[in-house]
Amino acid sequence: MENPVLLFPQLNISASKDKSYYKVMKSTVKEEPHKASKPGAKQKRNRLSLLLQKSEFHEGDHLGKPGNLTKAASVSPEEAVKWGESFDKLLSEKAGLDAFTKFLKTEFSEENIEFWIACEDYKKSKTAHELLPKAKTIYETFIQKDAPKEVNLDFQTKEVTSQNIEQPIITTFDAAQNTVYRLMEQDSYPRFLRSDPYLNLVKGRNPNRPTLRRRSRSFTVNDFQGVRPDFTVW
Repeated sequence: MENPVLLFPQLNISASKDKSYYKVMKSTVKEEPHKASKPGAKQKRNRLSLLLQKSEFHEGDHLGKPGNLTKAASVSPEEAVKWGESFDKLLSEKAGLDAFTKFLKTEFSEENIEFWIACEDYKKSKTAHELLPKAKTIYETFIQKDAPKEVNLDFQTKEVTSQNIEQPIITTFDAAQNTVYRLMEQDSYPRFLRSDPYLNLVKGRNPNRPTLRRRSRSFTVNDFQGVRPDFTVW
């Protein structure tokens, strides 16, 4: 049999080693989550900033929701009704043009109205010196093949416009603008007048305002607990 005096010191030594090892591991475990929490908090802050940037960037720019038409301006029902008289009446008013532009964005066809607006601005040029840079910008943006916002033009109209682009005059884009105008008038404009956002404007409704509803409540056994019956009615 081994000497107990020699045995216990060995146990004490191993126990002390275990305790010291446990302390080291315990401190390591505490430090690791602490270190890991820092980048986690940083990532959360980065994500939050990105979300804020996205919301600021998309506000008023990517208005895919039809209800956003009422945010463009304070439009009275009487004014909205006048937009239905003619397509020219709609485009002649700033609020109408803005509402129609946002409607086209919901259909991903806003390049048509943007081209029409660019042509209107082009015709306001006061000198021939202003025509050439504006004409090239419009041509490269909306007309040339694979343009970033290429509009739908027939071959003849596109060919005539392309030939006149080197020496532009005030009427260079008239044929193309008229083609796009008729396309919007016959196709997009009727859908705009049938859309829910426009009809809400005519009726003076705000689709962004939530409708309050009362929840129906059924009585349960718990509702009658603690209530004493009145036998006087018998």
